[in-house]
Amino acid sequence: MSIRLSVLDQTPVGEDFSPAEALRASVDLAEAADRLGFTRYWVAEHHNSPGFAGTAPEILAGALLARTRHLRVGTGGVLLPRYEPLKVAEVFTVLASVYPGRVDLGIGRAGGPAHRFPQQLDELRRLLGMSAPGSGAEDARRAGPQMWLLGAGGSSAALAGRLGTSFAFAHFLAPAPGRAALEDYRREYAASGARPPAEGVLAVRVVTADTDAKAQELAQGLLLWRSRKDLGQDLPLPSPATARRHRWTGAEAERAAVNRRALVAGTPERVREVLTGLAAEHGVGEIVVNTLTHDPEDRLRSLQLLAQAFGLTERGGALATAVV
Repeated sequence: MSIRLSVLDQTPVGEDFSPAEALRASVDLAEAADRLGFTRYWVAEHHNSPGFAGTAPEILAGALLARTRHLRVGTGGVLLPRYEPLKVAEVFTVLASVYPGRVDLGIGRAGGPAHRFPQQLDELRRLLGMSAPGSGAEDARRAGPQMWLLGAGGSSAALAGRLGTSFAFAHFLAPAPGRAALEDYRREYAASGARPPAEGVLAVRVVTADTDAKAQELAQGLLLWRSRKDLGQDLPLPSPATARRHRWTGAEAERAAVNRRALVAGTPERVREVLTGLAAEHGVGEIVVNTLTHDPEDRLRSLQLLAQAFGLTERGGALATAVV
């Protein structure tokens, strides 16, 4: 089957790298993804984490839109409970006006009181001029940002379906509920009468390299970082040398075994096989890859190899021109 590939960039900070260097690496990676034929490029929101530099995804998205031409660019996602819906609507209306047809507004429910989230979404949709699902009204989404809900369980999936928005399932956080969540999403979406057809994607943590040995070395560093984070030690991503020297505790090894279930690592051919299977199993035509490595060059090489393995069509052209 033909699968579209996209990117979720958490702007990882490797040890011996600064947050500023990580942010500049995200710009370079988006430019490469634009040339390589990826569909969309999302940037994440994290706060108070030494391992991630992306604290303001709406600002970074604007910079990436200015440096790319073909990609849809957006957030994966804005943590809506932290903000007033009016401000989010204003920011993304500006972005979508300057770069029409290229802006995705991905929304997450973390970061604040969850009980207000449905009401905040309703207000945000109203401010963006989005019609009720199945109303037949002209929908401002065609000119404005495309809204996505992000989630790792069934509640956000069902809510996305009822609202008639697109939905991205975070397989890299919790792979087990993915199939059921996407089925719930499509069922609720169909019942809502929303148009166009439901659009769901799967976000998967992926590491590939020129050899399986290199891919597994990169995976080991990622798993060490994640295990430490799970156990309360939030640090930048370790280098391969640090990972090789590390003496794993029993608790770290246990967490690594759990987290490996949500990681696809290996040669490009092996990764393509697994991702194609996941897409078929979950009924999606698009995989959003999330790659965390100590060195940005390894992330770039991973994207290059994925583009080759999936036969993406390389694109050229000048930088985007803003509409002013």
